[in-house]
Amino acid sequence: MTVTQVPLRPIARGSLVKLWLAIALLVIAAFALARFGTSSFQFETTASGIQFRTIAPGTGDRIKAVDGVYLEYDGRLPDGKVFDSTQGKPVPMIPQQVIPGFSEALQMMQKGGQYTVRIPAALGYGANVPPGGPIPPNSDLIFDVKIIEVIPNAALMQQQGPPPGAMPPGQ
Repeated sequence: MTVTQVPLRPIARGSLVKLWLAIALLVIAAFALARFGTSSFQFETTASGIQFRTIAPGTGDRIKAVDGVYLEYDGRLPDGKVFDSTQGKPVPMIPQQVIPGFSEALQMMQKGGQYTVRIPAALGYGANVPPGGPIPPNSDLIFDVKIIEVIPNAALMQQQGPPPGAMPPGQ
C-alpha cells in the first residue's frame, strides 16, 4: 500500500438500511411541513364554487341573509387590479341585497373575522356587469373582507319601519 491510497473500511452491517430509513423520514417530515405549514394559504371550496379562506377567525354566530353587516373590503380582479375598496372605512351591507357569491360568502363569516373570498364569474356579475364599470364581463372577483359589526335582522327592521312612537332621525 502506498501513502496516497486510503483504506476503505467495509460498511457496517445495517448502516445502509439506517441511511435509507433516515432519508425516508426526512421526506415524510418535509411533506408534513409543506402540507401543514401552508394550510393558512389554502382555500376551502364550497359546492357552488366559491373559494373561501379564513385569515383571522371571528366570534359569535355566522351572519344570516337578513342581518346587517358593517365591513371593510377590497375587491380586485384576478390580475390584481382593485375595482372597489372601502379604503378602511366600514360600510353597511345586507347579505340578501348583494351579488349571490358575496351573499353566500358573507353567510360563512363571523363578527371580527378577516377573510379572502374568490367568487366565480357565474356568482358575481357574469356577462351582465354594471355599464362603464371597471369589471370586465365574465370575470372572477376576489375580496379581502373584515367584518366590523353584525346587526341581527337588520333587513326585517328596515321593512317594518321604526317602532310606534319613535322619533324620526334628526329630531
